[in-house]
Amino acid sequence: MSHPCPSPTSGSAPVTWADPARHAAFDAWLAPLAATHGLLAHTLRPASADASFRRYLRLDHADGNGDSCIVMDAPPDKEDCCPFAHVQQLMQAAGLRVPDILAWDEAHGFMLLTDLGRQTVIELLDPARPEAARDWYLQAVDALVQWQLASRPGVLPAYDEPLLRRELALFPDWYIARHRGVALDDAQQATLQRAFDAIVRQNLTAPSVFVHRDFMTRNLMAPPESSTGPASALGVLDFQDAVYGPVTYDIASLLRDAFISWDEEFVIDITVRYWEKARRAGILGASSASGWGDDFGAFYRDVEWMGLQRHLKVAGIFARLTLRDGKPRYLADAPRFIGYIRSTASRYRELAPLLRLIDRIEGIEAPSGYAFGRV
Repeated sequence: MSHPCPSPTSGSAPVTWADPARHAAFDAWLAPLAATHGLLAHTLRPASADASFRRYLRLDHADGNGDSCIVMDAPPDKEDCCPFAHVQQLMQAAGLRVPDILAWDEAHGFMLLTDLGRQTVIELLDPARPEAARDWYLQAVDALVQWQLASRPGVLPAYDEPLLRRELALFPDWYIARHRGVALDDAQQATLQRAFDAIVRQNLTAPSVFVHRDFMTRNLMAPPESSTGPASALGVLDFQDAVYGPVTYDIASLLRDAFISWDEEFVIDITVRYWEKARRAGILGASSASGWGDDFGAFYRDVEWMGLQRHLKVAGIFARLTLRDGKPRYLADAPRFIGYIRSTASRYRELAPLLRLIDRIEGIEAPSGYAFGRV
């Protein structure tokens, strides 16, 4: 899971290399490409930060028209570029706007890509102005439906029960034990395990489609203002972790964002619009005669439970990024995910024990009185 940050300006600090041998290999790879593609090697600069071990660099074209290219620097001992190349082909075949791969040094983990722009959708959003955000989210929904329509089994790794459980384990291992420093007793561990069992069981009832796995506005690029036709669609980035799994995952990721939050009225509005388009496209329940997805209330419940799995996972990932990888800025957004977790857990009676456990870990005093959640 990675989260590219907004692009720095051209006045950014120069690119540094921890390994001189890797620096030399990069220079040797870039020199002929710069000549072939008309690039100015001396303009190389950071393009974005990333939660993974890969980084992205930008360099300008020599024609001076403002166009540029992106270099992915992904050390092969830490990152595998093959999934990126595979999913890029799938998304491009589905008609999505993704970077073209102009060159790839697989042995060293260098890749030259076309530049989709310098403004992510999240940079254009204001949580206080949901009306202004609606069109961006509807465009995102269109891109998501287009991606899901291309789905077929056996092409991407399965988002199955073992993977869902491995991800959930990040929460107790990294967030609870290492970040919060809390040792769960046997009863608390059993409470967490029962909640995880219920979450996974619910998640696996959904039909399977292609899942981006980090489909959110920070990974969507706004089209250039002058663009028309296919170039006017949102650009999609950070897709290398795509899998084949629950249809509810990406819409939950989009509307319960790691870095921006919306009132539930807005979340429901966009979710309804996605649900309507996905039903018309035959995505919801297309492989089942059970009628899954026919009722929006039941569908929204499934989206919430899928989002809960993601929130628990991401809270663990953000703690790991801080404690293992030395990237503390991500943990600053952990309270947003704890808020998502508490909000969902408060709605359903079977999740009440999980809510009490989270409140105990967070030092939150539960309100007195009676509350009646959804069943």
